[in-house]
Amino acid sequence: MLEIPESRRLAKQLAQTFTGKTIVRVWASASPHRFAFFNGDPADYPALLEGRSVTSTVSLAGQVELALEQMRLLFGDGVNLRMLSPGERRPAKHQLLVEFSDGFGFYGTVSMYGGLWAFREGENDNPYYLAAKEKPSPLTAAFDADYFAGIWQAAKPTLSVKALLAAEQRIPGLGNGVLQDILFAARLNPQSHVGALDRTDRDRLFSCVRQVLREMTEAGGRDTERGLFGEPGCYHTKMSAKNYPGFCPVCGAPVVRKAFLGGNVYFCPKCQPVQK
Repeated sequence: MLEIPESRRLAKQLAQTFTGKTIVRVWASASPHRFAFFNGDPADYPALLEGRSVTSTVSLAGQVELALEQMRLLFGDGVNLRMLSPGERRPAKHQLLVEFSDGFGFYGTVSMYGGLWAFREGENDNPYYLAAKEKPSPLTAAFDADYFAGIWQAAKPTLSVKALLAAEQRIPGLGNGVLQDILFAARLNPQSHVGALDRTDRDRLFSCVRQVLREMTEAGGRDTERGLFGEPGCYHTKMSAKNYPGFCPVCGAPVVRKAFLGGNVYFCPKCQPVQK
């Protein structure tokens, strides 16, 4: 899933590979998927996108947006993009395939769910998109201690730390994936209630949000996720499905996996005790 570090990597790869190139062919929804979301009728995508050139690519939290002159092509967090070389065999199944005048291209597939939205600049009023554009990224100076304190103070005391960080677009692009190592670094359990934690816990969590996301981004994303060329990220996750079953790298206790708030969480029961 695209989260902040992977979105940054993918946007950079797309920009370096396709900026200035012109789209000549587009196939949308060639393999229908119940949870692949398009803007309007995907049959209109060729008319909207063909003949347009890539002018820029930006990372928006857990999304990536290509500027195609007056059009925009936005990929949500559940879309997997892969590069296509000239003459390379096209995949049998895909939700979107874009080919450029030099024969290169890319295709997008959706496993669980994902958005592949084409729209004119300024015409997307999706709240997730607007939040990603308007709220500060933890990788920027605007996401400072005072800003994080505001998020914390607005939360109900019974809200879990996982929900605080990864629900309701409080911090766009910070999802259940990057959450695991952030909380491990902060020594906080994802099930702990905000009201049971003190100022020291809050300050430590703020520092870990910024530090861990920076480390993940500088390493080109997590080793559980792949980039445009199919390569895994170089950040080695400590708490993830990749390392389960396994043991805590700090104390050696067996790592716990538990379904919680719509996804699995991984934690050390000794280093990250539940506080409620």
